[in-house]
Amino acid sequence: MKNDRIVVIEDEPDILEVMRYNLTREGYDVLSCENGEEGLAMVRAESPDLVVLDLMLPGQDGIEICRILKQEEATRFIPIIMVTAKGEESDVVLGLGVGADDYLTKPFSPKELIARIKAVLRRGKLKEELTSDRVTLPGLTIDPQRHEVKVNQECVEFTATELRLLHFLASHPGRVFARDHLLGRIIGEGAYVIDRNIDVHVRSIRKKLGEHRHLIETIRGVGYRFQGRES
Repeated sequence: MKNDRIVVIEDEPDILEVMRYNLTREGYDVLSCENGEEGLAMVRAESPDLVVLDLMLPGQDGIEICRILKQEEATRFIPIIMVTAKGEESDVVLGLGVGADDYLTKPFSPKELIARIKAVLRRGKLKEELTSDRVTLPGLTIDPQRHEVKVNQECVEFTATELRLLHFLASHPGRVFARDHLLGRIIGEGAYVIDRNIDVHVRSIRKKLGEHRHLIETIRGVGYRFQGRES
């Protein structure tokens, strides 16, 4: 059975070596580099199963690398875990907003890194269940197999995580889902993540839905509910 391949892009040699050692010991096939340009070329060439990407890099930073990878057809579905020494909410919002699948703040333990990687990689096992059927509503079509969302007949760009979340909610109209449930279903079971990850994604989805933003209702103190009905 093929080992999952991980590309680690990190400019601090000591941290890079710790990550390489622990991920290799865990059984992953690890490739690494210390700058954004080389990392971008490596991901394009190797098509890894996951990328661990430092935010602060010489040359092109992690935000720009993440944005490029999520825009290119060949790499857009590769999950990315953003790693940074910064822990402010604005950095979390920025990283998730350009398509990162999870966010890890330094310093972190190898055990925490491995747990998050396993959680993100498990999404592949959930993908078929979460992305099987197209959802069609007046003025809104969600086609996960084509990774396409149309709002009033116009295609609107959604990140892979945003599409999974929107599709999951729209596939269960009227049901209320707690944030931790959505984190488990969309982000991955056992992921060490924060509730505001879901809130950030929902805000972005609502903005992209425009006049249909009301379809996702906030249930105060609980989570979210999709109001629409399939047609």
